[in-house]
Amino acid sequence: MRRNRLKPLFILLIISLFIVEAKAQEPLKITLDQALEIALSESSTIKIANMTVEKSGYAKKGSYASLYPNISVSGSYQRTLLKQVMVMDMGGQAMEIKVGRDNNISASASASMPLVNASLWESLKLSALDVELAVEQARSSKVSMISQVKQAFYGVLLAKESLNVMNQVYENACENYEKTLQRFNVGKASEVEKLRAQVNMMSAEPNVSSAENLVFLATWQLKAVMGLDLNTEIETVGDLNDYTNELLTPYVSEEDISNNSSLLQLDIQSRMLESNLRMQKKQYIPTLAASINYNYSAMGDDKLSWFPSSNAALSLSIPVFDGFQKHYNIKQTKIGMDMLDVQRIDTERQIRIAIRNYNDQIALCVKNYTAANATVEIAEKSYQISQKMYEVGKATQVELNDAQVALEQAQLTKAQAIYNFMVAKASLDELIGKE
Repeated sequence: MRRNRLKPLFILLIISLFIVEAKAQEPLKITLDQALEIALSESSTIKIANMTVEKSGYAKKGSYASLYPNISVSGSYQRTLLKQVMVMDMGGQAMEIKVGRDNNISASASASMPLVNASLWESLKLSALDVELAVEQARSSKVSMISQVKQAFYGVLLAKESLNVMNQVYENACENYEKTLQRFNVGKASEVEKLRAQVNMMSAEPNVSSAENLVFLATWQLKAVMGLDLNTEIETVGDLNDYTNELLTPYVSEEDISNNSSLLQLDIQSRMLESNLRMQKKQYIPTLAASINYNYSAMGDDKLSWFPSSNAALSLSIPVFDGFQKHYNIKQTKIGMDMLDVQRIDTERQIRIAIRNYNDQIALCVKNYTAANATVEIAEKSYQISQKMYEVGKATQVELNDAQVALEQAQLTKAQAIYNFMVAKASLDELIGKE
């Protein structure tokens, strides 16, 4: 009796374990916003960009150390093992005298700092621009990451939509084969029609497998971009039809490039060259530095005698001639500034061309979607009519297959139009620097 009572409890425990394991293996369902949030926190690209900003910040703080006094303390102990001997002539007699003490101890402290150094002050501004450039590069990485995640997410949705179409085609092919087989059994369809329907059904099955593989690969790509472990099971939420409202919203062409990261980085680099030029010119200005030194030393054999000493100094350095090195450095910097101006003009030109291209692509995608959406409605009606006509023997298997292929192509064209629109828009957002 006791065993019979324990048996239901044991079965309930096993079922509970299976339920827990099944829940543990459930894929992580993520929306586009969640995918972006995960990528911005887990992606190695973003982590490296943030580390670069932090590194530049420390470099900036380290550059200010030149303005503070440089203080150092030193000490030494010297033990004389063998004293130096000096020979002196004393009244015609050579006399040997040992020089030095057995113990020599010294300790010193010194401090120095620049009082007037124009080029040093300008270099501090250059360090601040380094931080600003690192911040902009980090923002560029973030904008690029957002675009990559969006495109990868849309790629998964497109692959899933293709899989849905292929599954629908396969189900239709199976249904048509069953109907053809029924007609063949009652003598209303030829063996050729039966074989053709069977071939269509068998040909549709590999397409389903290929579409499933595309979904798998697209999901892997999304996980890689997000910075997730590839063994993590995820499932995207939504489909491409969720973005039709955005596609059909009247589109306003984007022309503002003030937030383009490439141009902003070039502007910062231009300011860095200007600061570098000012720093090089200020190297002609004399520099003034102050220093102070305190020494405490002792010498002796058995008994030590301590003697302090101290001094303070002002050091003035006036550049006179360096073989025209500063002159040529200034020339190089000016040429670099001219090159950067030419590069910025060319970059801006290429950006405006790319924006025009993306705007044209977006407008074309809207037209393609409108045409494809109408085509899908017509193709669905055509397929339904062909199916009914085939059932009553007024249409051939070839006509039914043609209607099915037309419906398949129209559905894929519609999905591709939405995907192309969203990818082009994501690329355009990245180009204009929209986060």
